[in-house]
Amino acid sequence: MSTPDQPSPSRRARGLAPVAGAIAVGVLTAIQSRLNGGLGAALDNAIVAAVISFGSGLAIMVALAAALPAGRAGVARLVRGVRARDIPWWILIGGAAGALTVGSQGAVVGVIGTALFTVGVVAGQTLSGLILDRVGYSPAGVTAVTVPRVIGVALALAAVTVSLTGDTVAQAPVWMLLLPLLVGAGLAWQQATNGRLQRATASAMTATLVNFVGGTVVLGAIALVQAPLVGVAPLPADPWLYLGGAIGVAYIALSAALAPRIGVLLLSLGSVLGMLVGSLALDLLWPPAVPPSPVRSAITVAVACVGVTIAAVGRRSAR
Repeated sequence: MSTPDQPSPSRRARGLAPVAGAIAVGVLTAIQSRLNGGLGAALDNAIVAAVISFGSGLAIMVALAAALPAGRAGVARLVRGVRARDIPWWILIGGAAGALTVGSQGAVVGVIGTALFTVGVVAGQTLSGLILDRVGYSPAGVTAVTVPRVIGVALALAAVTVSLTGDTVAQAPVWMLLLPLLVGAGLAWQQATNGRLQRATASAMTATLVNFVGGTVVLGAIALVQAPLVGVAPLPADPWLYLGGAIGVAYIALSAALAPRIGVLLLSLGSVLGMLVGSLALDLLWPPAVPPSPVRSAITVAVACVGVTIAAVGRRSAR
């Protein structure tokens, strides 16, 4: 039996559910990274692979928005908000960061693996999430930089440091190590931006649809110029390589729904843990061209898990 000062088991479960959702976002992101990396390697063209991934996600979202009353209502609110200028243009461009993420997955994950790609994303995402929460860009509002949150970020970066030891990094080109840092910063910004759009339209589905429209337009324009110059290999026959778009629909919608509830930093830390766990499993089951150390990857997961726990506990105690 719980006391007034002690939350009931059901309340604790409800409080942990958003964190579990954030971890699920990371697992889905890791799976999408590996699929898009495999598709990019098979096509020998990361941009075309990204267009396929985003385009399939866009087709799914258009069908859902047209078929479901909630989807049609959300689009109607979006149109009214844009016309009345209640929804500014800059919260409509989250898809640009998504385009960078998917394009980068196709370019480097097939070479360096999901785990090493995730390492760079961890660094960029946790630092960016802390800054975005502090300046109030998060849809959850301004969040103070508390000691537990700083410790959580520090432990996430410590996990990065562990992953970057050994011979694996020396085998990868420098740009493949730096690009994920930018992807991580963009991912935190995208989560905050989509969360703002979800709040403005009262629809995570609409925010996800707008994200896929923007990303597909950006990637399609690049592919029109790039593909004729570098060429594209024949489409692979493996059907599972084309599931990246559907997985993107799931994690982008989940991120848009969670950001207003838990803020960008906790969403980032939870998804970081999910990405590390997912990437560890994927690299063991599907080794990349530059295999990571399983022991080192397991240590990064443990350290990141402690960081997420401290940040989550600190968030609840600060309320």
